Formats: sequence, structure tokens, C-alpha cells
Amino acid sequence: MKTARVLVAADKFKGSLTAVQVAERVTAGLRRVVPGVQVETLPVADGGDGTVAAAVAAGFERREARVTGPLGDPVTAAYAVRETTAVVEMAEASGLQHLPAGVFAPLTATTYGSGELLLAALEAGARTIVFGVGGSATTDGGAGMLAALGARFLDADGKPVGPGGGGLADLAAADLSGLDPRLGEVDLILASDVDNPLTGPTGAPEVYGRQKGATEDDVAVLDAALGHYASVLGPEQAQLPGAGAAGGIGYGALVGLGARFRPGIEVMLDVLGFAPALARATLVVTGEGSLDAQTLHGKAPAGVAAAARAAGIEVVAVCGRLALTPEALGGAGIRRAYALTELEPDPAVCMAEAGPLLERVAESIARDFLR
Repeated sequence: MKTARVLVAADKFKGSLTAVQVAERVTAGLRRVVPGVQVETLPVADGGDGTVAAAVAAGFERREARVTGPLGDPVTAAYAVRETTAVVEMAEASGLQHLPAGVFAPLTATTYGSGELLLAALEAGARTIVFGVGGSATTDGGAGMLAALGARFLDADGKPVGPGGGGLADLAAADLSGLDPRLGEVDLILASDVDNPLTGPTGAPEVYGRQKGATEDDVAVLDAALGHYASVLGPEQAQLPGAGAAGGIGYGALVGLGARFRPGIEVMLDVLGFAPALARATLVVTGEGSLDAQTLHGKAPAGVAAAARAAGIEVVAVCGRLALTPEALGGAGIRRAYALTELEPDPAVCMAEAGPLLERVAESIARDFLR
């Protein structure tokens, strides 16, 4: 009989546990029931917040840069490097976590710092850049990012337009000739779990603007401004999958930087070395904070499960909250899901005590699958 070897490849439980902490807690619970079980941990991410942390856990070097935050104030942002590959997470520079509680700037928040972070990766000698986008505080179509990299966006008087998506309504001319020439020598991969277009009913302002503080009027202003921006830079790319990711920064990367879009979890599994780890496993434990309909559309657990199913390896999932039927789980390649809310129905307590509860869940997995 083949010795059991568990691969823990789970995303974060947002607001409770990082992906690294999830792996640690699952490992502790498994070993409480089966002390000698072999466990390999590979924290994963799908391009959104937590992507750099997952890369660092997989052996990348963590580096930091001082860049411009979404409100224009300086912030410290991390990126990860291994040899000539860099992992850059736009949320580190332009994410919602950089906004004070209750403060939003839907019309003026800028991705300028994301461009500065890409410059830092270029300075570090990166030849391949995985650009994970998600969790943004911005809806500027990546104009700020492109400006930081050398582009110019001018109004009818030849002056730079204001920051954020709102300023793009005044755009009269765009000049991309000053973009850093090193960008032409880099393989830039746009990694996202979002395949929305830039504008329209499924575009960035309509679908994601409200979570960044946009009112109904703001959404309309942003949609029109981004539509105008795309008419100046190139309307074709505005409809490409991923153009609407992270407030339209995907569009800026596609049209201005020659990026190629790939589903974030696929990219990250490649970068993190998931295939060789999977080959050593007899059981995979994946998961995230909420297993729901969104999970099935490109989130990390679905990507992990798909790869494991293709390799014929059984998958179970852990989560804080479960909103998928057994049939939906099975269709995604997940044999069974274990939710913290099965042990503690109060969501507030569940989040506060996520670590100990997850260890108890892992004990159940060990009893059900490792004995």
C-alpha cells in the first residue's frame, strides 16, 4: 500500500488566516490524528491579494519598494523574485488595504504605484513578470500604472489629466512612446481570476465599482470615462478577457504593455511548482474562506482540484463557509468539503477562532481519509 502523503494547497481564509496559516493549521490537525503522516504544504493564490505571500512561501525572495498608494500617499509594497522571474501583486501597491477604514476614492484612486512596482521588478532584472491583479481600490483602466512607466495622458490643453478613472473623461491624447523600453523584452503575464471586459453591463465599473465606494452616478461616470479612454488607446482590447480585472488595470496591461492574459490560478500553480508536488501526493487538501459559486469560476480551489483530478488524485476542501451542493463540489473534482461553520455556526466566532476550528476540521479529514 502506498504511504499516504498529503499535499495542502489552499488559499487564504480572507479576514481570518493567510494561506500559510491555513497550511500550518491543517498540518497540525492531521498530525494530531496520524502523527507520522507526510505532509507537504504549498500555499496558493489566484493572482489577487496573497499572491506574493504564496510565492515567498514557495521559495521566492521577498523584496520591498516605496511606491505611490491609491490615494497618492507613499506606501510600502512587496514583490517576489526568484532568478529572472518576478511576482508582482497590484494590490500591494493599489489595493483596498491601503485605504483608511470607510474612506474610498472611486473617481480618483490611482494605479500609479502598481507601475512603480513593475519598475522595481524590471530593476531587479526580471525577464518574466507574473502580474497578479485583484483586490484593487482603483478604477482607472491602468492609466496610472502606464503613467508611472512613462506614458503620458493629456487633456485638450496639453496638460496631464487628473488621477483616477474620473480624470480620463478629459483625455484628449495618449502618448505611449515614452514607456520603459525594457518592457518590450519582458514576458508579462496578466494573472487574474476575472475575465470581465473593461466596460458595459459586465465591465469593471458596473460589476466591481460599488465595492470601491462608487455611487450609481460614479459607476456611470467611470463607465463612460473608461469607454472614452479605450476609444483613444484601442477599443479592441477593451473586450478581451481580463481587460476589466482590478478596475481595468488588465486593459492597461494588455493594450500598453503587451501582456498576455492567463487565469491566475493556472499561472500560480506553474510558478509555485504545483505539478511536481502533486506527483508526490496521495491526497490533496485545498480550500478558501468561502466555497461558493464564485469558487467554480477560476478561484484557487477549483484550479487545484482540476489539476488533481486530471492526475487521478483525490481532493477534499476546507472552508469557513460552504455554499455549494455535493453535486457542484463533485463536478469541480472535490470529493468532500469541510466547513468551519459545521463546528461553530456563529460567523463572528468562526472568524475569530478560525485557527483552532480548522485544526479540528483537519482531524476529521485525517479520520475519514488517512485511517
